Amino acid sequence: MARDLFSRYIWLIDTIRRYGSLTRDEINRLWIKSPYSNGEPLPRRTFYTYRNAIEELFKINIECNPSTFEYYIEQSNDHYESVMNWLLNSASIGNLLNDAHDIADSIFLENVPSAREFLSITVDSLKERRPMKFNYHPYTRLNPTRDIVLEPYFLKIFKQRWYVTGRNVKEDVIKTYALDRMSEATLLPSVYEIPEDFDAEAYFRDSYGIIFDEGEVKHVAVRTDSRQAKYFRSVPLHASQQEVLHDSYSIFYFKIKITPDFVQELLSYGPKVTVLSPPELRAIMINNLREALAQY
Repeated sequence: MARDLFSRYIWLIDTIRRYGSLTRDEINRLWIKSPYSNGEPLPRRTFYTYRNAIEELFKINIECNPSTFEYYIEQSNDHYESVMNWLLNSASIGNLLNDAHDIADSIFLENVPSAREFLSITVDSLKERRPMKFNYHPYTRLNPTRDIVLEPYFLKIFKQRWYVTGRNVKEDVIKTYALDRMSEATLLPSVYEIPEDFDAEAYFRDSYGIIFDEGEVKHVAVRTDSRQAKYFRSVPLHASQQEVLHDSYSIFYFKIKITPDFVQELLSYGPKVTVLSPPELRAIMINNLREALAQY
């Protein structure tokens, strides 16, 4: 029953967000068509109960415009909005797939192994401000680093993998760890505080992926063909992205750190992307392409 209620909350949030604003009658018409209604309208008292529960669970306010009697979702800050969008999209997809079990053989999803075991304990660490202790198995070493104590500052997902960034207590430096390379993670009884002057968004603002403490911020320009430009427009490579459109190509500009993960991303586009500047990034690209060609 609790799971069914959660699905109903998600349905109500998704529906109002999708349409922008709806009256009670419009919500009812859509509700009757949903899999949760049994063909019956949503009682007024139940609707208000759901509104209160959504505000309490998700910190999302469903407000009513007194002049039009339309319900809408109150806007929050951009970062909170992006986190809630991700959570709600994930929950919505889960609800959809639960209802589509009869065609499960025809649905293929990407695996996110790092979310299975240690995401919940990392979230608990952030919520309760309790350090984590774990062993870490980097790909670059045969033996794990044992008993790392970390004070998490923020979580970030990148290319289907979860990463946590925080202060390594022993080394007293900020480091980033992949959750799927952890083992034997536990919470410690002590508590910690995130420094007041630490700004998580500013910390990774100039980075492409999860390498935050390398490279200098540079003004990067890349040329793409018109087809690839459409992909960059729909899913920007970085928040600083700007485009100058030409007849048969586009030039995209970025203010970004030149880090290994950014270089690998550019290389992955092959001849569809050409680095125009800065010269040092062009040299890195040329060197990587020559080394790759030498393997053949």
